[in-house]
Amino acid sequence: MHRVLEHIDRELDQRLDLDALARVANFSPFHFHRLFTAWLGETLGEYLRRRRLEIAAQRLIAQPRLPILQVALSVGFGSTEAFARAFKNRFGKTPTAWRNAQVSNRDQLKSKLDQAAVSAQANHGDMKVTIVDRQPTSVAYLRHVGPYGKPLSDFWTKTVAPWMETNGLYGKPRYGISRDDPGITSPQKLRYDAAVEVPANFAGAGDYQMTVIPGGKYAVGKFKGTDKQVGEAWAWLLRDWLAGSGMQLDSRPFFEHYPVHATYDGNTGEFECEICIPVTPL
Repeated sequence: MHRVLEHIDRELDQRLDLDALARVANFSPFHFHRLFTAWLGETLGEYLRRRRLEIAAQRLIAQPRLPILQVALSVGFGSTEAFARAFKNRFGKTPTAWRNAQVSNRDQLKSKLDQAAVSAQANHGDMKVTIVDRQPTSVAYLRHVGPYGKPLSDFWTKTVAPWMETNGLYGKPRYGISRDDPGITSPQKLRYDAAVEVPANFAGAGDYQMTVIPGGKYAVGKFKGTDKQVGEAWAWLLRDWLAGSGMQLDSRPFFEHYPVHATYDGNTGEFECEICIPVTPL
């Protein structure tokens, strides 16, 4: 099922039918549809529609000059009209009205953050962003479903750290892979993978999954701050920096990279990481 969800994200601009996705899962279409609904709490059709619209909403904000038709096509809608109808049913506004409202909200938030002078390192003005070519990376991961923020810190310390110790994975680079946008997806459906770099043939203990973080170009911002401030840094990178960068998002996942030398202060909760978003030229 994890492979199916990754396949859907990679192929959102294509026709995704039940038979093809059942083959990815190695199930018959009948059993696949029942298992998918039981596992996710929504039918395949409901999930596909929600995922297409949430990714579209993310791209409407991150790339304010991208034509609505191009956004619609990038997530599998055949026309602006069909996309606009589905989008309004989901978000209560047309894509253009929703984008304008989000940009206005972003500008107001930016003004508040500037006035509050969040922290020198977490403040977007001081976050250094570079374009990096990354190689594909094999990882083992544990998945958290639910709100981001402190619950993720607790997940790392209470669940992931003991699993890493059991499998001798301390001293390996770690990754936090955000599968959903907390500004768009409802908190109870947010997915996050706590991952550790491993050999492709890794075989360990515990209920983990394996995947490959795709290679290619990423915009990388160096961050130091708390779990509250990292959300602000993500928002700035996706909603401010990207808009003026001459780059655009593609279908690869977003993630935080925690190098072996990255620091963590247990008293203050302050940590270091690299925020990585997948980009291609416009």
